[in-house]
Amino acid sequence: MIMKNHTNINTILVPFIFFFVLFSWIFMALSAQNTTIQVNVGVILDFDSGSGKSGNVYWSCMKLALSDFYASNPHYRTRLVLLPRNSKGTVVGAAAAAVDLINNKDVQAIIGPGTSMEANFVINVGAQAKVPILTFSASSPCLSSLGSSFFFRLTQNDLIQVKAISGIVQNFGWRQVVPIYEDNSYGEGIIPFLIDALQECDAHVPYRSVVSESATDDQIEKELYKLMTMQTRVFVVHMMNLDLCSKLFSKAKSIGMMSTDYVWIITGGISNRINSMSYSDRNSMEGVLGIQTNIRRTPAKLKEFERRWKMKFQEDNPNITLDVYGFQAHDAIFALAMAVEQFGNTSIEYQNASDSLKATDLDALKVSQYGPKLAKALSRTRFEGIAGEFNVVEGELQSTTYKIINIIGGNVKRIALCTPQKGMVSANTSKVFTNSKCIFEPIKWPGDSFSVPKGWEIPTNRKKLRVGVPVKDSLTEFVKITKDPNTKTTAVTGFCIDVFNAALELLPYALPYEFIPYENSNGSMAGTYDDLVYQVFLDKFDAVVGDTTIRANRSLYVDFTMPYSESDVGMVVPISDSKSKNAWIFMQPLTWGLWLTTLWEKVVSNSARFVMTVWVFVMLIVTQSYTANLSSLLTVQQPQPTVTELNDLLRNGDNVGYSKNSFVREVLIEKGFKNRVKEIKLMEDGDKELTKGTAKGGIAAFVGDTPALEFFLAKYCSKYIMVGPISKTNGFAFVFPKGSPLVADMSSAILNVTEGKKIMKIEANWIKKESNCQGSSSSNISGPNSLGLNSFWGLFLIAGIVSVFSLLVFFTSFIYKHKHVLMSPDSTASTWRRIRAIFETFDDRDARQLL
Repeated sequence: MIMKNHTNINTILVPFIFFFVLFSWIFMALSAQNTTIQVNVGVILDFDSGSGKSGNVYWSCMKLALSDFYASNPHYRTRLVLLPRNSKGTVVGAAAAAVDLINNKDVQAIIGPGTSMEANFVINVGAQAKVPILTFSASSPCLSSLGSSFFFRLTQNDLIQVKAISGIVQNFGWRQVVPIYEDNSYGEGIIPFLIDALQECDAHVPYRSVVSESATDDQIEKELYKLMTMQTRVFVVHMMNLDLCSKLFSKAKSIGMMSTDYVWIITGGISNRINSMSYSDRNSMEGVLGIQTNIRRTPAKLKEFERRWKMKFQEDNPNITLDVYGFQAHDAIFALAMAVEQFGNTSIEYQNASDSLKATDLDALKVSQYGPKLAKALSRTRFEGIAGEFNVVEGELQSTTYKIINIIGGNVKRIALCTPQKGMVSANTSKVFTNSKCIFEPIKWPGDSFSVPKGWEIPTNRKKLRVGVPVKDSLTEFVKITKDPNTKTTAVTGFCIDVFNAALELLPYALPYEFIPYENSNGSMAGTYDDLVYQVFLDKFDAVVGDTTIRANRSLYVDFTMPYSESDVGMVVPISDSKSKNAWIFMQPLTWGLWLTTLWEKVVSNSARFVMTVWVFVMLIVTQSYTANLSSLLTVQQPQPTVTELNDLLRNGDNVGYSKNSFVREVLIEKGFKNRVKEIKLMEDGDKELTKGTAKGGIAAFVGDTPALEFFLAKYCSKYIMVGPISKTNGFAFVFPKGSPLVADMSSAILNVTEGKKIMKIEANWIKKESNCQGSSSSNISGPNSLGLNSFWGLFLIAGIVSVFSLLVFFTSFIYKHKHVLMSPDSTASTWRRIRAIFETFDDRDARQLL
């Protein structure tokens, strides 16, 4: 009976509780609806233009995000009310929409607009009205320079992907890059930062290709053909307009610019929306690299969001796909809803600037009282969104990871990553770096090539590299031009040419070229070496090969390779041959101190005899050393220059010579010679002028590059000697245009040539001395070994003086001792008899000494 009563009670109680809870929930919901605070938020998007009407895509993401947020947070007292406006893709449309939303709808924040050009003006409007502006797709760095505290960029700043682009260029060693960008503030905004980043990795921007948003197919094709005539083959495409990008790559493919040796890199404006492009458009971009924001697609909430978005939106629009900006638009709604809730109780109102307010009156915008608090709340908002971590610092979303993509078969393949902390890293973190380079996944380049392009090519309007060479009257060992009148061909040989060819053999690619003499119609050189180098700047030559010195003034408009020959400015002067055979040369082997230590002392004891034994050994060594040193001084010729300093020539008023067309003339004029310089055309002329000397109208010194002077001395080594250097230079090098990618490759090849045996073989082949100069040098020339009286007359003079002096002392002493013989008391003795008597006395003295 008791069990039956329990059953009846449960049957009545359960339905009662169910309906009570249901009605309570409905009552609470209705009550909450009556107590929620509605916050108007403007949304400015382009709903008319763009591939797949991207504005509609982002608007759908926002609506879905809004419903998801409040479904998860039903207890929130605030509710965002989204008010969309169509900018129609124009700055005027975006500005008008912003003013209308602020003045007529009292919006507390504006999301959008979609492009950097539109955002530029809207940000200023928001700053004046104190209304936060949140953009999820405007990435131009120029927007940051506006300095508005009410601007929030909820996408990556293009400055970050600039680092990724320069990392790719540096990794593959490309030296020239040409940016191709839209002719608007978005396109131009990244260029100064891109150029700076490329310069840091030794890459150069020789040309910037600007394409109008309204460019026709013919205009695009004309610009691409212009790029084909240039040397650079690495292009960075920075655009936001998908239709313009599609036309660009379609034309590039049709004219052969998507073939082997070309490199194309697209920035985030295109690669982040690559899936919005048609398959045929993506197929024309085969082999292109791209910089794309890395979205982690593993979280369940991201996959769930994509699934529900496709169910609600893509069924009616099958050709439209979701991209990273759609995810960021979703996170923008979440961030704004969280920030608004923090100040839900605050009065939401505007302060009217004028009573006569019009809907689009730019001079009389309302001012939000709520905006500054909302801006602070947005700066403090942190959460994990579907596009990644949401963290805004000073109005900028903190940098995230970029992925480097490769378009293959219309699909996207990740080949590397670029992180804010480590820069370029491998997509496979288990791989290690070598030589500070990132290990990329296999890349398929344009033209179905898997070999890394070198990044440049000889322009299509030229088949060969135009190499200018100097026309020389003398010193043709450097460059010699031989013309065959029968075949009308020109052969160019010489030391510089052999070094150039040796370097070319070490390049990892073939480089067709032709030598072009820099000459007038009469066959003489068309100018100075400075003029020859300047022809590269004027694009008359692609390079210059010859005895060209690296000079600071030349490096202002051309680039030099590493020097292949050391070079300074020296001078050749006649030899003043003293032959080192002066009268006192016998004193030179020993110093005065050593001479004094060799004085003989009298031996008076056994201890002295012991010391003398050691001293005799010492004297033996000194004697042998003296003999060897003296032999060297007497038999080796020591040539001495007639002058050792350039200032000596200035003081003496001497003339100096220089090689024709050489920069040395300017050096001499700077030193003060002015009217005392003389041009030397041939080596033979140099010899004649030096032989004559200044007194006979010749020269006292021949000034030039040391390699050229070495060639001169190789022929006239017995007559002249080199002095110097009188000025420093950086050596001979090859000349290329500013920023030429060949400079690095040729410099590396030159180092290999000059560090090996190849350069010695080349030098031996061209630097040949005369037969009487074999084995000689400018500092030590062997001469005849015969000795004459002039080498010893000082020694004989000393011996003679000592002998005469000793004889006089002895004779005086003898006469004084035997003066009685001369002064005999016998007055009858004649003078002759007395002299004979003194001689007889001397003879008797010698006889007694012999006994």
